[in-house]
Amino acid sequence: MPANLTPEYFKAEKWYKSATTNDERILALERMLAVMPKHKGTDHLKADLRKKLSRLKDAGTQKKGGSHVDIFHVPRGGAGQIVLLGTPNCGKSSIVAALTNAKVNVADFPFATGGPVPGMVTFEDVHIQLVDMPPITADYSAPGQVGTYRNCDMVAIVIDLSGDVAEQFGVCMDFLESRNLLIDAETPAHDDESNALAKEAFCICTKSDIAKAGALENLKQLCKRPLEFVEISAVTGTGLKELAGVFYRLLKIIRVYAKPPGKPADMTEPFTLPAGSTVMDLATHIHRHLAEKLKFARIWGTGVYDGQNTQRNHVLNDKDIIELHFS
Repeated sequence: MPANLTPEYFKAEKWYKSATTNDERILALERMLAVMPKHKGTDHLKADLRKKLSRLKDAGTQKKGGSHVDIFHVPRGGAGQIVLLGTPNCGKSSIVAALTNAKVNVADFPFATGGPVPGMVTFEDVHIQLVDMPPITADYSAPGQVGTYRNCDMVAIVIDLSGDVAEQFGVCMDFLESRNLLIDAETPAHDDESNALAKEAFCICTKSDIAKAGALENLKQLCKRPLEFVEISAVTGTGLKELAGVFYRLLKIIRVYAKPPGKPADMTEPFTLPAGSTVMDLATHIHRHLAEKLKFARIWGTGVYDGQNTQRNHVLNDKDIIELHFS
């Protein structure tokens, strides 16, 4: 009986064949099994894939007791983590150097960045982690590098407008699409095992001061996805001041200030939550077990009068002030 495999399966199979780490191979195999048609014609193939998956998971379990350090594992910091992706000398390091205090190596020669370099960008009173990464080419990306993108909140594709935008964009999109790293109709953010699969992405277009005529327009025409494009120059400063605000908006988060009963609100260290979060989500974020004892809350902010009593399911807005009352 023919297997009649779907395009989604072959996409996952391509991801498996291009994977450079066992973790990636495991994710790809799980994806292949998830999208495989369920009939007798796929039984043999399904059994073969499950054997491969079992061997990879067993190998991973055996290695856990060792002292291997993954240099591409970047612990999350701040309200969100944005990781840069680009080809050699596209301007990634210049962005991180301009917006953070991270010690990046800004150089005119390729591959000056050998591993992840995280730094903190400040938007008003919110800190966002920005991670510089080694460049990729059509033929090479560092083994394990994909894991950094797999575990971040958002990918920023960096394109040098003074160079060949079609080639750069093609390399970056092939890297992302071949590894199922972009959210689309076929690739969700998480699989059935709650493993991270795909991310939102946007484009930072650098060197606008020396850009080729029509480069940005050509780049937009090349893109078949609904990506946002932000034009900047690290030399003239064009667009740099606005970039932190763009990060905050695209991460789709809000900040909320806590007010202890009978005391002023703490306006220095906001809690950051996904947009659409409720009062109960805030309480759970602060203390999971204490949240069960939440009776009500008072709120100062958007669409309410000052000090209004509100319910657990009230949806919060950016810069709301919340006073939680527990039993």
